[in-house]
Amino acid sequence: MNDEKFDSWAVVEVFGHSRFAGRVTEQAIGGCAFVRIDVPELLADGHYEARPGFTKLFTQGAIFSITPCTEETARRAASQFRSAAMTCVDLVATRQIARVPDDDDSDITDYLERTRD
Repeated sequence: MNDEKFDSWAVVEVFGHSRFAGRVTEQAIGGCAFVRIDVPELLADGHYEARPGFTKLFTQGAIFSITPCTEETARRAASQFRSAAMTCVDLVATRQIARVPDDDDSDITDYLERTRD
């Protein structure tokens, strides 16, 4: 068995029909093996805004294929894929409370008490 660690630029295809391109290495967390993809930063190009680089970790069961390639090819693929890091949305901060269609403020207080999480 080959004990050499994988470290290469590559295109990785995963379940969900997602593709990522970047520097691919191995990483262990809590005794579990992951494939680590460091997707490079992308500059604005007239069609797209700049996007910071990011890291994704996948288990072997999530991966369809890994295609090693040159750094130039991986960077070009990353700019075409435009994969993004996870985006978190704070729903509590963006939630708006509808006003009860009655001018009586006590109705508003009652409404808020009934709908409080």
